[in-house]
Amino acid sequence: MASSSLINNWAMNGTQLCSRGTEYMIKFGCNPASTPPSANHCWSESKNLRKLSFRSGVRCRALQVDSRGSNTVSSKFHLEDVIEAQQFDRETLSAIFDVALEMEKVEKNSPGSQILKGYLMATLFYEPSTRTRLSFESAMKRLGGEVLTTENAREFSSAAKGETLEDTIRTVEGYSDIIVMRHFESGAATRAAKTASIPVINAGDGPGQHPTQALLDVYTIQREVGKLDGIKVALVGDLAYGRTIRSLAYLLSRYQDVKLYFVSPEVVKMKDDIKEYLTSNGVEWEESSDLMDVASKCDIVYQTRIQRERFGERMDLYKEARGKYIVDLDVLNVMQKHAVIMHPLPRLDEITVEVDADPRAAYFRQAKNGLYIRMALLKVLLLGW
Repeated sequence: MASSSLINNWAMNGTQLCSRGTEYMIKFGCNPASTPPSANHCWSESKNLRKLSFRSGVRCRALQVDSRGSNTVSSKFHLEDVIEAQQFDRETLSAIFDVALEMEKVEKNSPGSQILKGYLMATLFYEPSTRTRLSFESAMKRLGGEVLTTENAREFSSAAKGETLEDTIRTVEGYSDIIVMRHFESGAATRAAKTASIPVINAGDGPGQHPTQALLDVYTIQREVGKLDGIKVALVGDLAYGRTIRSLAYLLSRYQDVKLYFVSPEVVKMKDDIKEYLTSNGVEWEESSDLMDVASKCDIVYQTRIQRERFGERMDLYKEARGKYIVDLDVLNVMQKHAVIMHPLPRLDEITVEVDADPRAAYFRQAKNGLYIRMALLKVLLLGW
């Protein structure tokens, strides 16, 4: 635990140290003596010092929080950006889920929070989105913030003129306090975060990752099944290009005694990097071609669509893969009573509409949980814990 004597020691062997003292979060070097007793965080000084920190290439990651004056003391990690699922450990996931529960109460019990009043969120979406973009924009507005948005940045922004991603980020950060970006290239979010001096949230980067979807997925599993340890999860559909699947596999590896079943057409099988990661982290996995058998064993059947946009000109392969595994009433009938069906949406025909009426169909509740998770992330990234 960092002590108050370390507050003013900001450089040790080239590494900045972030610390919280007995009363206040010292966020990138603000002076606690100048912070009103009612304030939880410092604002203008932290923003200026944050920019200096990024431009010098130094990033402050771990932040220990000493909650003196209360009955509990906890250590949490200060989030700079949300880029990939691997950045979250089990403790941080639990902390985010606690904040999401608070946000659920905010959304349900009040006409509108103002905790993010005066903050602007820019959404840069180079690929189509409905749920992710709208849930982020709803989350920001429900917390009192404002939104600057571009719905099709690939065609209707300076990217169409040849502007680099880095130049776009440097420009947009001058207009906003946080950037939410979806891009068609894997790794684009990492490039954006390295460039920006404000927080960046990866809302999907091509076939790479979709960490906020994985966060809401794990949150949904916890709410629906009641546990995260000892669960069996069937991952079905496009496992090769499905960024939601990849990110979810990374997060589920944080829990004990989890078993994953991979059910997919041959052309979109789970890639070796995920299999190797799971094996190295002691997570049991199994490939199967029998959806009925797997569904009867699992607590969660996580279905995904076959993504036509990832096949390029190979429509023959797309047609070969699509429709091979469909969750219908027959699959539902072999599932356990406590089990749930999840889907990141949108769906095509991989879950029949007759399934929607069953209480085990959790995918629309799952989508709603995305609002609470994204409210929580915006709150944590802009205000702290």
